[in-house]
Amino acid sequence: MKRREFVRTAGGASAAVAASAGATGTAAAQEAEPDWPSGVTGGNLGEYQDARGESEVTVEVGAGSDGLAFAPTQLWVDTGTTITFEWTGNGGDHNVVTVEGEASLDSGDPVGEEGYTYEYEVTEEDAGITHYHCSPHDAVGMHGGIAVGEDVPTVETGGNTGWPENIAHVGVPLHAHWVGIAAILGIALTFVFTFYLLKYGESAHTGHGGAQ
Repeated sequence: MKRREFVRTAGGASAAVAASAGATGTAAAQEAEPDWPSGVTGGNLGEYQDARGESEVTVEVGAGSDGLAFAPTQLWVDTGTTITFEWTGNGGDHNVVTVEGEASLDSGDPVGEEGYTYEYEVTEEDAGITHYHCSPHDAVGMHGGIAVGEDVPTVETGGNTGWPENIAHVGVPLHAHWVGIAAILGIALTFVFTFYLLKYGESAHTGHGGAQ
């Protein structure tokens, strides 16, 4: 076995493993979503959608098993996007009204008719995070949020943020320390495999059938 050949082959494979793992860790670390106020995160359903890049998006009014939620509950859009609030007909009479924030949402009196819609075109004046609710069902958690534009406060949802606050999210983010461990194991296994391949001409799993 030639030492240079071994180093060259194993080194190239190891670099590929490390680069792949590093890229995965970086991508995970860059995942973020708007830093929603507690009134929004406490809303029923809790469904989040990043709709940046879309010119139109629909929010269900009266979503969820009991019809007392907005879906998506948390929405991130660009300026110029048209948001259509569409009533499902479930959960009684609803409306859409701003609690706090820049967007002036106001669909009027509560309505229970299925298929009823209220459209709101987002402008630059709406930039930021807006918390809204259904006024008849405020006390039971029918709240939602809209983030507009790129200049909004965000929080990391992936990478090395540690153990997630919501136990249901365990295993979803790929934490940086696990990426590092996987990279080290991958490099070690690559060296072992390359050693056997160059020395014996076959895999370590097939025995020493090659010439020495």
